[in-house]
Amino acid sequence: MGIDYKQEIERLKQALDVTVVAHYYQRDEVFEMGDIVGDSLELAKKSREVDSAWIVFCGVGFMGQSVKILAPHKRVLMPKIACCAMARMIDAVYFDDSVKYMEAHGVPKEAILPITYINSDAAVKAKVGEMGGLVCTSSNAFKIIEKGLESGKKILFVPDRCLGQNFANSMGLKSCVIGEGECDPKEADIICFNGFCSVHQYFTLEDIAFYRERYPDIKIAVHPECDPAIVDVADFSGSTSQLIKYITELDPEQKVAVGTEYNLVNRLRPSNTYVLSSTKPECPTMNETTLEDLYLVLKSIEDGAPINEVLVDEHIAYHASLALERMMEGS
Repeated sequence: MGIDYKQEIERLKQALDVTVVAHYYQRDEVFEMGDIVGDSLELAKKSREVDSAWIVFCGVGFMGQSVKILAPHKRVLMPKIACCAMARMIDAVYFDDSVKYMEAHGVPKEAILPITYINSDAAVKAKVGEMGGLVCTSSNAFKIIEKGLESGKKILFVPDRCLGQNFANSMGLKSCVIGEGECDPKEADIICFNGFCSVHQYFTLEDIAFYRERYPDIKIAVHPECDPAIVDVADFSGSTSQLIKYITELDPEQKVAVGTEYNLVNRLRPSNTYVLSSTKPECPTMNETTLEDLYLVLKSIEDGAPINEVLVDEHIAYHASLALERMMEGS
């Protein structure tokens, strides 16, 4: 007989000084093993508050990095060090190029305040931290951008253009996207890097029209990583945790079509909740982690030979921590 991974994971969790953390987008069987579950902001806060010496983080690479930076005394392991596609769209060089673009278009570096979505590598967060900038999540982006605007500087928002544009629209601000049409940083309040979440690009206006025609009273709820055209016609837009709250508080008979990652939508309500896409919007990197991976990383701790440990260069960690701590203070 093969290994009963679920049973062995439960045994190892009891035997070890470890906390298993799982993001909402993880596959169900992995998500169910989490001692702490949540979205990016919740997990960043809760992970550094736990007393256990070991954190096993079921998510994608930038999340494990953030926990290690915020709680450097903890040892952080990941069952699978998967890389968010959006996070890979920007690196330190592309960040510097974006700053140079703004300088070349009449905005001096000292007049730029960078804000990076948490979906970015530690090296990008470090660049942001060095310039006095902040990290944000989709849960606290409104607060963080509002705080950033108090500086009187131009906001350089990386890497998700959709999130930057959607929050600019919600605040009555002007935005533009570097590399997309005419982007004059002097004329915009928020200047966005041209990155995006591939999963949240699945949702289309045709999908919304289909559901509204089929169910005239349906609600449309979407994540702000969706294209602004989608957010503009939705009934509600919010982060993962905000979507959960909105949907679970609806009347059970109220139908709702949801534009975000499939695993989350699938477990929200047993009925009257639909995926806003004919294509299954499943994040490939979030779904890389399996029960076997979780078992193997826990077993490696028991065996005294831990695998997949998250380590961050000291210089990068220092400057990235500045940007992350400014987020924590502002949220």
